[in-house]
Amino acid sequence: MAEGNDNEPRVFTVETRFQKLARQPGGIPRDKAIENATAKIEEIKPTFDDWVGKELEALAVLVHKVQTGSAGPDWVEAANLHGRQIRDAGTTMGSELLTYIASSFCEVLDAIEAGAECNMESITCHLDALLLARQRRYHGMKPADVPELTRGLRRVVEVVSTTPN
Repeated sequence: MAEGNDNEPRVFTVETRFQKLARQPGGIPRDKAIENATAKIEEIKPTFDDWVGKELEALAVLVHKVQTGSAGPDWVEAANLHGRQIRDAGTTMGSELLTYIASSFCEVLDAIEAGAECNMESITCHLDALLLARQRRYHGMKPADVPELTRGLRRVVEVVSTTPN
């Protein structure tokens, strides 16, 4: 046992498999990896609108099922999956506004999963905002460009998050 004060924390590093692999010789230089990733993003950007459309269509169908009482018990999880996918891809594809709205939507769904009351108005409000942000005239907009929308969504999230079930 090492000498010293037993009350002092001992800091040690753990080398993960990923860290070992990352330090192996070979591979491609960082700049080249970034260049390749950027090229791949530019390659798939033209299909992004169609992909988002399909995600939003799936969300709309799911929301309709919830409204009619025909959704399965895992509908919140399914809706959250679509929301997260849109959130995670939006900014990379040049749509910060879409990312912001999807993130807010996920917060509402997370609150519902955590036991908050399911307020369908908050869900449809977010779905409508996502559909709006997808329109061509909103492409490239940032959340700061539409302060009324972002403030409204923040209020919705606050109300849902503090509403017990």
